[in-house]
Parts: sequence; C-alpha cells; structure tokens
Amino acid sequence: MTNFTGFNAGVNLGGWISQYWDKGKEHFDSFIIKEDIRQIAGWGMDHVRLPIDYNILEDDDKPFEYSEEGFSYIDSCIQWCREYGLNIILDLHKAPGYAFHSLESNKLFEDSVLQERFINLWRTFAKRYSKYGDNVVFELLNEIVEPNSDRWNVLSRRAVEAIREVDKNRIIIIGGNFYNSVNTLKELDYIDDDRIVYTFHYYLPHLFTHQGASWESAMSELNFKISYPVGPEDYSRYMQLSEGFRSRYQISENMGKDYLREALTPALEFAKERRVTLYCGEYGVIDTADMDSRLRWHEDFCSLLIEYGIGRAVWSYKLMNFAMVDGNSNVINEDLIKIVSRKK
Repeated sequence: MTNFTGFNAGVNLGGWISQYWDKGKEHFDSFIIKEDIRQIAGWGMDHVRLPIDYNILEDDDKPFEYSEEGFSYIDSCIQWCREYGLNIILDLHKAPGYAFHSLESNKLFEDSVLQERFINLWRTFAKRYSKYGDNVVFELLNEIVEPNSDRWNVLSRRAVEAIREVDKNRIIIIGGNFYNSVNTLKELDYIDDDRIVYTFHYYLPHLFTHQGASWESAMSELNFKISYPVGPEDYSRYMQLSEGFRSRYQISENMGKDYLREALTPALEFAKERRVTLYCGEYGVIDTADMDSRLRWHEDFCSLLIEYGIGRAVWSYKLMNFAMVDGNSNVINEDLIKIVSRKK
C-alpha cells in the first residue's frame, strides 16, 4: 500500500484555474492568493487539491505548446503550500477533449491526437515538477464518464507509463468511472505500481447534497428542503413527487450515518482486496441545504473516513455552491471548518 501521509484533511481550490468559464487574468491573479493558502493552513489542514483545466496551459490552436503564464499559477500555489507546510494534489480537471460537464462533446477516448496531447501534458508535468518529493501528487483526470472502464484503463495506464519514464517515484492518483463512483473502482485494471492511490468522490445521498442545484433542472425545481439525517417527513414529501423524479433520485425513509457507511462499502472492499490506498478527492453539501444539516452530514462523513484511515478534500474552498468561504475569503461557518479540518 502507498504511504499517503500528509493528505488527511484538505480542501479543493475549485473555480480558480478550473471551471473559470470566460474569466481572464484578473480572476486568475485574485481568486486564490497566498493569504488563502495561509488561512487553509491555519485551519489545521494538511493539503489542497488544485483542479486545473488544460486550457490555461495549452491552446487548442497551438497543441503541444505550453503557456508559462498558465504554469506560473500552479508554480505559485506549490510555493505557497511549501511555505505554509501544505501538500498539494495537481488534479487535471479538464483535459484536451474531455470534461465531466460536457459529455456530449467529449472526444478524448476516440481521438488519437487528443490522447497524445493528454499523455504529453502529463509528461510535461512530470519533467517540470520532478524536483519535488511527496508533497506534490498527480491526479490523472477528474470524473471519467464512459459506457464502461475499458478505454479509461488503456489511457490511464499509458499516462502512468509516460510519467514513469521521467519520474519513477511520483505518487499518482487514479479514479474510477461514472464521476469517480465508489462502485466502479473494481472495474479499474490492476497496475503493478506501489505509488498509485485510488480516488473516489462522495456526494450521497445526491438528493440531499445537491438539492436545488441550478445545473440539474429537476433538482432546481424541488420545492422543499431536505434535511439530514433524512427521516420519515422528508421521505413522505419526496414520495409525492412524480415517478420520473423518484426514479432518478433515490431516497429511503431513514438515511443517516449507517447509510453513508453502507454506501462506502464498495470502496472499502476494493481497497482490501487490492491492498491499495484510498483517497476521497471530493465531498460536500450544496449551500442551498440548511446549515445544521450540512454540519451533521459533514460530521458523519468525516468521522467515517477518519475511522477507516482515508484522506479527503472537501469541495470547495471559495464559492462554487459548496463553499467554505465567501467571495472575500471570509469563513462562512466556523463549526463547518472545524469538522472538515479534523484529522482524528
């Protein structure tokens, strides 16, 4: 099993150089600054997960040419983390030809040139950051969604091999199919490499953690709040919704810590069978849920991962609908920070 110390409690830096949509240099220079990293370290966290969109590094009109300005934001974040004693995961959140939020237009797994760009980008990361030790970790690609895991198994192995040509010891994180589901980890091919960590994301029950989400049309029309733990009252109101809604979003009459533990079981079984290390790269509850329920859910989930010795990074630090801080980096709820920062 991979020694993955120093990645127990962390936070995602979503919305900075990933999912920034049409924002430009002013956003990149101000959304996350050195003071934010100092604040995260002050909470007692030990790492950050840095989502990165390839567009900030490579222009589609100039493939295989990389932007020093784009890399400078990653370089700065690594340096700030070193200064404040934080480790960092470099997560490729969007790759040439692939993003979890553009499934209809994705071409990565069909286009050999896009695949070469993906491989070469990781080779470039490996060369650029080879001087760093275990404080810098690579995560190959965020939230794969494919009919099955076959093509991802082939491409991820190629990426690992490209990195290993340059760096024999870099810790590499690989996630399973269907948005890093706990249920698809078992579909990943075995790779004989003791420096690989396997990741999953956890937003269950989805109807609670994403209630009112504007990017899900059915969710945005939900006309009542769902609490946590989910109880008979919520269940009764839920059952009055259309059959189509109920078939898409599952909910039981009682959903609390026991439910969270049971839903985590496939990941635990995978880790035990393969004798590998697990990591939860994302978890959280949308800010449309009431704060007391958010606190209870985070307390239950974090305590489970601490019990099982699984590191984690909450989604997300600033804004992005799941925020720890507001647009001015002011803490939204001190109790929430204490919960997500706990290491034991």
